[in-house]
Amino acid sequence: MRSYTLLNVYFLLLLLLAVSCQSAPAPYGACPTPQQLAWQQMEMNLFCHFGPNTFTGAEWGTGTEPEDIFNPTDLDCRQWTATARSAGFKGVIITAKHHDGFCLWPSPESVHTVARSAWREGKGDVLRELSEACKADELKFGVYISPWDRNDPRYGAPEYNGAFVRTLESVLGGQYGPVFEQWFDGACGEGPTGRRQVYDWPLFNETVHRLQPNAVIFSDVGPGCRWVGNEAGQAGRTNWSTLEVEGFEPGAGSPPTEVLNGGTPGASHWAAPETDVSIRPGWFWRASETPQVKSVQHLLKIYYESVGRNSLLLLNVPPDTRGRIDAVDSLRLMEFRAALDQIFAEDLSSGASVSGDARGRRFLPANVLSTDYDQYWALPDGQTRCTLTFSFPEPRTFNRVLLQEYIPLGQRIAAFHLDILTPEGEWRQIARETTVGYKRIVLTPTVTTTALRLTIDDALACPTLTRVALYQDNMYCEAEAN
Repeated sequence: MRSYTLLNVYFLLLLLLAVSCQSAPAPYGACPTPQQLAWQQMEMNLFCHFGPNTFTGAEWGTGTEPEDIFNPTDLDCRQWTATARSAGFKGVIITAKHHDGFCLWPSPESVHTVARSAWREGKGDVLRELSEACKADELKFGVYISPWDRNDPRYGAPEYNGAFVRTLESVLGGQYGPVFEQWFDGACGEGPTGRRQVYDWPLFNETVHRLQPNAVIFSDVGPGCRWVGNEAGQAGRTNWSTLEVEGFEPGAGSPPTEVLNGGTPGASHWAAPETDVSIRPGWFWRASETPQVKSVQHLLKIYYESVGRNSLLLLNVPPDTRGRIDAVDSLRLMEFRAALDQIFAEDLSSGASVSGDARGRRFLPANVLSTDYDQYWALPDGQTRCTLTFSFPEPRTFNRVLLQEYIPLGQRIAAFHLDILTPEGEWRQIARETTVGYKRIVLTPTVTTTALRLTIDDALACPTLTRVALYQDNMYCEAEAN
């Protein structure tokens, strides 16, 4: 009887061990909400700076411009969205109100709006046309609404915060459909009375959440996503999606630039970076800058240093005085899309066998070859170092290695390196990096090998990977990126 009981206990322990090996790792630290995950999976969105500055040539308007200065001769938001969709962008964010206070919709809270302009006899509404165009082309619609207002005489007084809330309500209340991102600029300068405003950020964020609960809020400190800390198109080579926000606020009170650029490992708040950069030298369209539209090689560099470094890319492509995207900008976007399609057309890891430690049958190393994001590899609890070896049936030539963590469980990997097997049977290192996050694209020398070894050197918790893929880029020299 006793031996039978011991046998039962033994098999029960084996069963419990087997079950524990099949269970997913517990979430580690701050993790993205479903909205934040869906936002990062968009990868690239279009930014459209459009307003009186388009017609004056200014970057920051004064707020004293006559409303009639805004008069696009042939506004066509469907041309914007068709261009965006063809270039592979998933959403469009428009500067609905920049610092000059001019509203691209007939805001009942302002006298400085399209309703006071001669454009479409004062009956026009850019937000209406763009939101409908986004819906027609299956893109998401987002808005930039600056709290700084150089036109409103209430700016600088306590009552302005209430007025700004009503401004938000007139856009986010449902009349333009779902808004996927609310972009808050932290700029805080003097208004028409010479005073500066003390912004009520908790009130502003609560208003967005109340009216658009699925919207991701951008600012220097989130709460949905954060500024990357520069406008050059560069996320940090080490880049955590977590950020320490206690004691900070948008604008002058934001974290240091290096913190925005690289995040804070193990911090309590999830706020992945958004990399905003313009295809032109300035943010608003100027005819004089058309010869300076960024090259395809420059855009590829930005892609690798934003999307390829655990960030979302928000590329500004400003409409011109007609209300259309310039032909030069549009052509460059199509060339950029064609380049990405060519580079990432074939995953050169196809057919590989993958070996290494694993948590159990649900989390095998081979899962990293799947394109199903929810099928991932993981290590047992407490194990933070591991080597995965990829063996190929024939030599493979590549210079791009793509890695993705399963971030619904948090960001974990802190350091890794890559080796290839030489013809002499020795391992040679080709890259050493730090973070992975949602997506990391490692630029390596062009190499040919029959085996690749990925070594995770350090992690905050047992690591996960949902994808490892190899590609060959013949258009952009890796030396240019370093």
